[in-house]
Amino acid sequence: MSCRELPEPDPDAGPLSGALIAAGITAEVLAWDDPDVDWSKARLTVLRSSWNYPLHLDAFVEWARVAARESQLWNPLPIVVWNAHKRYLLELAQRDIPVAPTVLVARGSGIALEAVLEARGWRDVVVKPAVSAASYRTRRFATGAVKAGETHLRALAADGDVLIQPYLPSVEDYGERSLIWIDGVLTHAVRKSPRLDGQAESVSEAVEIMPAEATLARRVIGSVQGPIMYGRIDMAPDRSGEPVLMELELLEPSLFFPQCPRALDCFVAAIRRRLDAG
Repeated sequence: MSCRELPEPDPDAGPLSGALIAAGITAEVLAWDDPDVDWSKARLTVLRSSWNYPLHLDAFVEWARVAARESQLWNPLPIVVWNAHKRYLLELAQRDIPVAPTVLVARGSGIALEAVLEARGWRDVVVKPAVSAASYRTRRFATGAVKAGETHLRALAADGDVLIQPYLPSVEDYGERSLIWIDGVLTHAVRKSPRLDGQAESVSEAVEIMPAEATLARRVIGSVQGPIMYGRIDMAPDRSGEPVLMELELLEPSLFFPQCPRALDCFVAAIRRRLDAG
């Protein structure tokens, strides 16, 4: 499942389509925002590149409810609703998951960025919407840019909830690591370069998963309340060198199939199992 107008190309789409054909599975890429689609005709509906959903969250959630009622939706509806808003980071932190420090500013709130910086002792921060994809409206504000950051915060808070997080310097050298989890298996990881609003994504070939990263990924997945078929666990080292969760993508993440054919095989097998289970 995709959307009518993709904000950017989906590198996973071609490999996945070819692998499904090779496995004898009939599949079609349909848009969630196409009102003419009859989702009851799909035995299985798999979320993939619904990357415009942050602009139409209410309509997207309503579509997901319909798709879950008319078809098998994966990941399931409760997971989709929970993962669409990044307040899940605060919930995971309450479950003792190491999460990048996060402040949630509610829509319409008058909380000032400077007050948050003073209270937390932060100097270099990222300010982004709590409902976002592909780094949409995500910006970094270092020392001396508080006024610009305040302007951005106010603009975001006028439209919806906002997250403020410290910028982790490790993303520039070690890099943010995206670990791919498919139906119980950590298949591979990639290194992602820092990406802010308007920038293209830069992703490495598959990289080794360090033991501490694998441990965190499994803890994160284990903390999710409900069945999931696939997920991407984005993390980076904090100032002590220990990995912390940046984002948990269970809705529409790129899974970087070109970097790991094994992941593609696992994904197709996961689809086959759910089709066979009926």
